[in-house]
Amino acid sequence: MNPANWQPFIPAPTGNPGEFGWDGVMRAATIVFFAYIGFEAVSTAAGEAKNPQKDMPMGILGSLVICTVLYMATSAVLTGVIPFTKLNVAAPVATAVNAFGPQWDWLAYSIKIGAIAGLTSVILVLLFGQTRVFYTMSKDGLLPKQLANVHKKFKTPWINTIVTGILVAAAAAVFDINTLGDLTSIGTLAAFAMVCIAVMWLRQTRPDLERGFKVPFYPVTPILGIISCVFLITRVGPREQLFFFYFLIGAVVLYFAYGIWNSKLGKGEVVKGHEPPPMDLPH
Repeated sequence: MNPANWQPFIPAPTGNPGEFGWDGVMRAATIVFFAYIGFEAVSTAAGEAKNPQKDMPMGILGSLVICTVLYMATSAVLTGVIPFTKLNVAAPVATAVNAFGPQWDWLAYSIKIGAIAGLTSVILVLLFGQTRVFYTMSKDGLLPKQLANVHKKFKTPWINTIVTGILVAAAAAVFDINTLGDLTSIGTLAAFAMVCIAVMWLRQTRPDLERGFKVPFYPVTPILGIISCVFLITRVGPREQLFFFYFLIGAVVLYFAYGIWNSKLGKGEVVKGHEPPPMDLPH
């Protein structure tokens, strides 16, 4: 570790948008925001929780704190090993551990394997969460009912899983990783902003709802959430913002053309079996 690598802690801006300085810090925050999808994915597994009103907030907030500390520690170690200017590569973790020297090859290989395993598990968890979202939307009627079909043997929404896999594979084949990261982050930021708006809306329109968990410091917390999410969206490139705008228009058209007319919840119907099906997860 070389503490001199952390000086200056925030390098002076180069004049290009998003390169160093506080503008670079905000741009970096937008880029890595897609990592927070994992915390949202925890809520999609609420059907397996014994007491979701208590367990879900604890799981989300607890994992958020732990992962934030680990992310910060990893960044500190990587930039302490080699200068940050050498980490702007496709595999920064591998580049940093290679600097340990040949006597530490065994450690470098183990770290690389761990990084690959971690990325793979994250992808699988996110795909799992997306299938649950499509399943629930289909059960309500917002999407075609075929997406809620459960396999007779494996008890999983198999059509839903296949469609999700095809869409993800197509996106990975068409877009570069930087564009995918920006699109994922801008979608996540927009979703989180809408959640904050929904919290305020329900507090005003449905104060009678039983709430197992209440947002602390209301209404300051959701207001700050909306402001911060919208601000970070502005840090994304104009091409990604335009693509997201078209995607949003398509989603709204799909809702008013199909979802609003078929939503069971919108019709006041009780959706039986709304809970996700049991899924066989790796232990």
